[in-house]
Amino acid sequence: MTKITIKTDCGHSPKKEFLKDFNVAFGKGNTEFLTANVTDDIVWTMVGNKVIEGKEAFAKAIQQMADYKVSECIIEKIVTHGKEGAVNGVMKMDDGKEYAFSDFYEFKNTKSTDLKTITSYLIQI
Repeated sequence: MTKITIKTDCGHSPKKEFLKDFNVAFGKGNTEFLTANVTDDIVWTMVGNKVIEGKEAFAKAIQQMADYKVSECIIEKIVTHGKEGAVNGVMKMDDGKEYAFSDFYEFKNTKSTDLKTITSYLIQI
């Protein structure tokens, strides 16, 4: 079971709450939630690694990542403004490795929580 630690207060911000839920779903491997909350033309840039385009490719990549088990997801900060947001934290894996991450999100529009782009930075610590 994945332990979730959230060091930030989402307050009354629906987009912050959504980004918290999105990252918790990522840590728990909830591929259905992740895929349901991106646009058909999602672009996920994993800086220094690859770019994934389209919902089908996104779903496939998420399913492949399900093999990597997260023991703890620590969310340090969540920031949103307009149609943009960012989350940073640490993922501790079952194999003992730890990764610091920072993800930048663009929503479909200012009222939507569907994600249009994700830019991810990941380093092993």
